[in-house]
Amino acid sequence: MSTAKVCRCRAALVCALLITPLAQASDKIVLLTSWYAQAEQGGFYQAVAEGLYARQGLDVTIRMGGPQVNGMQLLLSRQADVIINYDLQVLKSMEQQLPVVAVAAAFQGEPQGLMAHADVADLTQLKGKHILVSTSGQQTWWPWLKQKYGLDESQARPYTFNLQPFLNDPNTAQQAYASSELFQGRKAEQGARFFLFAEAGYPPYGSTLVTRPDVIEQRPEVLQRFIEATMQGWRSYLANPAPGNELIKQANPNMSDELLSWGVSTLKQYRLVDGGDAQTQGIGVMTDARWQATRDFMVEAGLLKADADWRKAYDTRFVKDLNVLPLAQSQASQ
Repeated sequence: MSTAKVCRCRAALVCALLITPLAQASDKIVLLTSWYAQAEQGGFYQAVAEGLYARQGLDVTIRMGGPQVNGMQLLLSRQADVIINYDLQVLKSMEQQLPVVAVAAAFQGEPQGLMAHADVADLTQLKGKHILVSTSGQQTWWPWLKQKYGLDESQARPYTFNLQPFLNDPNTAQQAYASSELFQGRKAEQGARFFLFAEAGYPPYGSTLVTRPDVIEQRPEVLQRFIEATMQGWRSYLANPAPGNELIKQANPNMSDELLSWGVSTLKQYRLVDGGDAQTQGIGVMTDARWQATRDFMVEAGLLKADADWRKAYDTRFVKDLNVLPLAQSQASQ
């Protein structure tokens, strides 16, 4: 082989060694959830299990939240790139001039609701009942419920994440998530009723994805790929949750197949992922009208100042034209 050919071969080899690691490198994203791994985070785990993040050139690490985890603090300290959070906290953080922005909503409504005994036919029949409300509930759904149904502050009692006070008192109702407390309550009392606040007009989204302005400014294309893969993960999870559930059980060994199955069934029953605007505009969609409805409720309830620049709390650019339609609608349009 000539000297020239040897030099060209060596140069090509050096270039390959330099280029290959860069070509194979994935953009890293750390996602912090709002609770221990469960069906309510199924779409995120599904996107890992089915390789949807990897296909978008992403290396996504999912970290579990929990009662002792301050997601907003970890986001602001750059220990997470995206967190699953709550619209009301995002708007309040904006009012306090904290650099956080909501960029997508996995759920078209909060899975928060009220569990009551069989004698309560609807939320208009809560007068005179004791209502168990957590500390966070006092600053979120309780002002809305109290105002909408003419309830009295004296009806509120502390909720300590223990079902026994509810089960022992037929005059008591309590806060509940459709996918967790309701499962336990129905096992103990088959006649227990559940009322999803979103169906009664409670305006916030659920499982809202929140990031920082610097992530939006410096990595918009990475964030776009992450959101697209995430919403594809949710569509896939509703069709066949088995791959995501396996990862959920690995992350949270206390999670049972029975509870996972219940969680998936409630997601479908209440159309949390694929209902509302998601039916026509795609999973993950957010609208100005919904954010304004949440802002208006907060202002009216004294939870947010009227002059707060609420539009800075969210950015719809990443979901506006995403169009990850629910499976049935997607197939119908083909």
